[in-house]
Amino acid sequence: MSPLASFDAPALIATKRDGHRLPDAGIDWLIEGYTTGLVAEEQMSALLMAIYLRGMDTAETVRWTAAMIASGERMDFTDLRRGGKPLKTVDKHSTGGVGDKITLPLVAVVAACGAAVPSASGRGLGHTGGTLDKLEAIAGFDVALSTARLREQLAGVGAAIFAAGALAPADAKLYALRDVTATVESLPLIASSVMSKKLAEGTDALVLDVKVGSGAFMKERDDARELAQAMVGLGAAHGVATRALLTDMSMPLGCTVGNAIEVAEALEVLAGGGPADVVELTVRLASEMLELATIDGADPAQTLSDGSAMDRFTAMVAAQGGDLGVPLPVGKCCETVTADRGGFMGHIDAMAVALAAWRLGAGRSRPGERVQHGAGMRIHRRPGEPVAAGETLFTLYTDTPERLGPACAELNGGYCVGDTPPLPRPLIIEATA
Repeated sequence: MSPLASFDAPALIATKRDGHRLPDAGIDWLIEGYTTGLVAEEQMSALLMAIYLRGMDTAETVRWTAAMIASGERMDFTDLRRGGKPLKTVDKHSTGGVGDKITLPLVAVVAACGAAVPSASGRGLGHTGGTLDKLEAIAGFDVALSTARLREQLAGVGAAIFAAGALAPADAKLYALRDVTATVESLPLIASSVMSKKLAEGTDALVLDVKVGSGAFMKERDDARELAQAMVGLGAAHGVATRALLTDMSMPLGCTVGNAIEVAEALEVLAGGGPADVVELTVRLASEMLELATIDGADPAQTLSDGSAMDRFTAMVAAQGGDLGVPLPVGKCCETVTADRGGFMGHIDAMAVALAAWRLGAGRSRPGERVQHGAGMRIHRRPGEPVAAGETLFTLYTDTPERLGPACAELNGGYCVGDTPPLPRPLIIEATA
């Protein structure tokens, strides 16, 4: 234990229980004490519930975030160079969605435009997919990078997607406790959890993709806006240029949900094709990242059409031991869902699709559980597209045949075919500066 002022855990719990502000030094002591085992699980559980009920003000949340950053390594890329010239670093974070493979093409696009993107990513839990799970569907892909190896890759390739590892270890421990104490849905705790890891990356700038809708953590726009503003404020307080976009997650992004199947779709986007919504969000986020990192004159869309983004992605995969020459895995068993009438594809509920993919084995129920990289589903008809009776609407994949029935049951009622196409929904709802 480092030489911090000594505090009494029950007294700090009572302070927050009674609606008062935690002292800065007390926050430092709590986070370090919990990380090192001095503060007991039941004590931190009680404090988290007090925070859930009483909240934290802006200054408390800033200090809580700083203490979590201080629990581990904080990277520094201010001296990063390529060809003798300094490299600007920028990253993006998504609050989690369904079919959200945006990080894969995005880091390559931004790198092709001249920035460096060190993207610390995570694994999926529950209905949301994890970027690391997707990338590990590529044969040999290594997500465990040392700092030296990361710096070398950023200087050479300009992009790296890696496991957070030593970044903000207090957050991993606190998140696991929040998950079992019904304290996940606390705005200051959510904001500090996200930002502690991203600020520990040491990038010059950060763009946040805050999802809104049935498949997102935040179901309502006002809640998502409040979270976005809190996270942007934390970035500013810690000296990192930060902005946020609110984007729609009422239906899945793209036409695939799973791990390997989403990698395949990301490769389609990098080859100049792919679903329009994935391309739109990739280009918009890239534009925001480049502007925030003060990189002028680059055209993100051009990198997709001229192949330069694909070149960066393949170089990143090779640098991290991956082999795109090995076919991506596909579940051995499949089931199709067909239209019982003709018309137009209606709304597709993101949560229904997410739960179906989770049932197929694409997600996990608890940390450390293995996922099936070949499990997932393909959406053959997007909302508004014409549908013929008997036409295949969805194809489900898994290595475990007994999973198909429960997955189809989750999907039932999560889509419709109607006489008229649904009204289009904007993908990008608003920007929060």
